[in-house]
Amino acid sequence: QVQLVESGGGLVQAGGSLRLSCAASGRTFSRYVMGWFRQAPGKEREFVAAINWSGGSVYYADSVKGRFTISRDNAKNTVFLQMNFLKPEDTAIYYCAAYGGRKGVAATQYDYDYWGQGTQVTVSS
Repeated sequence: QVQLVESGGGLVQAGGSLRLSCAASGRTFSRYVMGWFRQAPGKEREFVAAINWSGGSVYYADSVKGRFTISRDNAKNTVFLQMNFLKPEDTAIYYCAAYGGRKGVAATQYDYDYWGQGTQVTVSS
């Protein structure tokens, strides 16, 4: 069982930056592929980024590639999402998720077993 708690969301102007954190419980954190997803009002939840157990493999949605960076610190059971050059369309609730890694970093949201409660990111124009 893994429990995930996101933090770091907030209100930022377009062009600004935020760094999201996701703290995980449990001693097997390093075994999990970790992902970030987001859901904007009235829209389906969508994939943002994922990272494998070692951090050596990462995968991004086209909409955030070059602006967002996912990383992890297995010693601290934490995964991060550095978000730069934020746009109003990045406004959403951001969720951290974990799964056992059978499909690598290209897994869909339906493969993820554990989810956090989410943190709100609002980007003003």
